[in-house]
Amino acid sequence: MSEAIRFILNGEEVTLGNFGPTETLLDYLRLRRRLTGTKEGCAEGDCGACTVLVGRLTEQGLRYESVNACIRFLGSLHGTHVVTVEHLAGRDGELHPVQQAMVDCHGSQCGFCTPGFVMSLYGLWLSNGEPTRADIESALQGNLCRCTGYEPIVKAAEQVSRNRPSSLFDPLERDRIQIMAKLWSIHAEVDTIVVEKDGARSIVPASAAAFADILAEEPEATIVAGATDVGLWVTKQMRQLDPVIFINHLTELQSVTADETGITIGAGVSYTQAFDVLSDEIPPFGRLIDRIGGQQVRNMGTIGGNIANGSPIGDTPPPLIALGAELTLRTHAGRRTIPLEDYFIAYGKQDRLPIEFVEKVFVPRPVEGSHFAVYKISKRHDEDISALCGAFHLTLDGDGKVAKIRIAFGGMAATPKRAKHVEEALFGHPWSWGVVSAVRDLFDEDYAPLTDWRASAEYRSLTAKNLLTRFFLETAGQSQELRRFELEEA
Repeated sequence: MSEAIRFILNGEEVTLGNFGPTETLLDYLRLRRRLTGTKEGCAEGDCGACTVLVGRLTEQGLRYESVNACIRFLGSLHGTHVVTVEHLAGRDGELHPVQQAMVDCHGSQCGFCTPGFVMSLYGLWLSNGEPTRADIESALQGNLCRCTGYEPIVKAAEQVSRNRPSSLFDPLERDRIQIMAKLWSIHAEVDTIVVEKDGARSIVPASAAAFADILAEEPEATIVAGATDVGLWVTKQMRQLDPVIFINHLTELQSVTADETGITIGAGVSYTQAFDVLSDEIPPFGRLIDRIGGQQVRNMGTIGGNIANGSPIGDTPPPLIALGAELTLRTHAGRRTIPLEDYFIAYGKQDRLPIEFVEKVFVPRPVEGSHFAVYKISKRHDEDISALCGAFHLTLDGDGKVAKIRIAFGGMAATPKRAKHVEEALFGHPWSWGVVSAVRDLFDEDYAPLTDWRASAEYRSLTAKNLLTRFFLETAGQSQELRRFELEEA
């Protein structure tokens, strides 16, 4: 058993013990290392001022991703390469092309947000040689600017992609082989790591099996994968967590595979990792993933974590429930699989024993000819938290009648939940506006939404009904049915 984590910070290999389980990467950089280019803005992963890159070894090689240092805990850094804005400039002090483009295009004014923008653009520069404007905008979703606005920053990204210098100038391209060798060396050590400070422990299991054994001994431990939720417990609620088990490095939980039956997603798979497979196999689901937070949040947050914490407003449970997903829970003694909808019992209560953890979720492939849609309603396109999220999965028989329908909503009740009264009223009837309009009010029997800062109860109720109407309009298929709807509405 080891008592320190190992990672690379810019060009230096670091062996680090003596840190608390809730100490953030941002505080470490600014307070311990005096790398003050990384700024603290919101301290909740929204503004992007604290953006750094974290490189990790994958099956495709060394991959760098933008992350929010303000909610990234030190215990999650073992075996990674942390890159801050200070590492970009040349050895003679010459600005990196990404930095120079920001200067040339007047993309900085007060400068507070600039390092975060530079790091987001740098991550894009490393991964995409010819980004479209949509690619650039996606890379910048997690960064806020109130000085110059986004246009000069987008122009800077376009400029640097057109005038790409030799890769030998860039420190990550130049030193890639050496960095990979150092990371492989770190990963070759397979001991579980326990770091203790002031009696509080950070635990980094050597494997998924070790994780299961540790959880059996520490059932009250907090499990952290992406920390996009738990991070706010610390930065906003000032909660003290002990012990914390970090699992973001466990490759056994990070596989995502598709076959003729469906898609299996490991609990440690991030939104970014799942995006390509979900976009190919279930396009509406992929479009939802693209609306969850900014790029930094999608790089850190996991689908397993979104399920495990049981939030009533999680974005992925409604579509997963509508698709009939199954959840696998694991302990040191074995596994069990349950329908995902049965996992959510009540607010703050899930069907999971203290010694169990979410291992994977299986998503059945929609049958050919069925209709599936998911709608996220939020104050802005890439909002981390939605007012409500609704998913619809419909299969019609040869006569145009409803053979199967599953409707699930988040943000409408204490848990993600199916609209069973609406489903029962639609089953066996023609998929027509007359039937759909007659069952809309049954949502009031399925849900009793609350009013909060995201939306009022009345807004949520009306929106759920309107989303059923939208789904009908998008799937009715026959022009005369749509025409009848238009006439009746008029």
